[in-house]
Amino acid sequence: MSEPEQGNGTPRSGVDDGAHRRLAPRPLARPAVDPGQAAAFGRPRDVPGAFAADRPAPHTNGSGPVRLAPPPPEALATAFGRPRDDAGTRLQRPPLDLHGEPEVEPVFWEGRPAGDAWRDPGASAVIGPPAVTEESAPAAKPETRTGAQLSVPELLFGRRVKPTALVLLLAAALLVGAGGGVVGWLLGRVGNPLTDGGVTLAEVKPAKERPVGSVADIAGRVTPSVVSIEFKGANVAGVGSGVVIDGAGYVLTNDHVVAPAVQDTSAKLTVVFTDGKRAVAQVVGRDSKTDLAVIKVEVENPTVLRFGDSDELAVGDTVLAIGSPLSLSNTVTEGIVSALHRPVTAAGENGGPQVTYDAIQTDAAINPGNSGGALVDSSGALVGINSSIRTETGGSVGLGFAITGNYARRISQALIRDGEVKHADLNLNARSASAETAEGAQVQNVLEGGAASAAGIQEEDVIIRVGDRLVRNAAELTVAVREREIGETVPVVLVRQGRELTVQVTLRSD
Repeated sequence: MSEPEQGNGTPRSGVDDGAHRRLAPRPLARPAVDPGQAAAFGRPRDVPGAFAADRPAPHTNGSGPVRLAPPPPEALATAFGRPRDDAGTRLQRPPLDLHGEPEVEPVFWEGRPAGDAWRDPGASAVIGPPAVTEESAPAAKPETRTGAQLSVPELLFGRRVKPTALVLLLAAALLVGAGGGVVGWLLGRVGNPLTDGGVTLAEVKPAKERPVGSVADIAGRVTPSVVSIEFKGANVAGVGSGVVIDGAGYVLTNDHVVAPAVQDTSAKLTVVFTDGKRAVAQVVGRDSKTDLAVIKVEVENPTVLRFGDSDELAVGDTVLAIGSPLSLSNTVTEGIVSALHRPVTAAGENGGPQVTYDAIQTDAAINPGNSGGALVDSSGALVGINSSIRTETGGSVGLGFAITGNYARRISQALIRDGEVKHADLNLNARSASAETAEGAQVQNVLEGGAASAAGIQEEDVIIRVGDRLVRNAAELTVAVREREIGETVPVVLVRQGRELTVQVTLRSD
């Protein structure tokens, strides 16, 4: 059987192996060699072997020739081989960009590591934290250019902005302001329906009339003559009141107001007038038995309060108390005369003699600080010097007492003239006594050679009248005698062993 023809119609030759016929190899196509390439890459002429005759024999290692590895491909040699013209370049050289410049900073490649062990060829291998590359420098922000700022003169007069634009801007500002005001007004009206911003309250015209003699009229005339007296020292301090009684600057007050300043040498007395003027005061004289004292200040044209006749007062008459209660200066309170000829006895200042005086009782509010202030009648005349109160609470309960103006005038006049005062006295001691049929002052002892001894008054006698004044207790005996003059002869009615006797006593000095 014949073999079919193959591709090009050339019959294949084969070998007959008995059962099958084997095909022979296809003939190789050997194209002609380019003479130029043969000259460049062909075997040199007259060289029978693979190497030239002058090439050294391969090295041996004792057991046979050493087989050398084939040369690296050209691409690997170019990428990783040492440049032929630079014998000093190290294997780890910086990568180059398209222009032949290093892509990383040269400081690392000049033998000075950048602080990163992963990039330091000489760093030892240790287990550490994950490798972190250096942070790249933040990208520079694009520069923002602002236009030139215009001042107000340039804006208005520099012709930098069109007048039309300025007019429109001004109109817009006015509209915004007006709109805001209207909205605020509407919100204010809606906020509280109970308020009315347009309300106007009616007033009475003319104002209240103050006739002559009214309380307001009296207070306006009298208040400038009543002063506050302040005393302040290392251990004492307080406030009282006083009355200017003379144009030379004499001020009448209570003795217990100035006594702390006299006893403490570091204390200073200061008089404060209603107009705010202040002046240092000096003590002219004191009468501790009647609780009166006079001080003096250097002041020009003070307002003087004149004395009235306190004997003309009647229970129920209107009176005003003026002073500085509880340090509240220029305080005026109104009341009436509650009682007359009320004998008042109080303990002396710091253990001194008892204070006894004939008092006017009033329900005009008198409180601590009123002491030494004025008690004036409905004409504005001085009829008393406020001195004490009776209270269980420390404040006014409507029981205030003032030294009568007539007696205060006599004592203050003596203090201004002589700096001291003497009182008429019976020269005896007495205590209050009360029996079924009578009450009075019982004589305890009689001073030998005194006024009572000369008149024949004996111990245990009960005095019930001095002159025309009834005596019901020891305090009333004292005030009845002190209102007399020294050397005056006065009839004294007494009870001795159940019988009334009248003796004439010539009063002597205490």
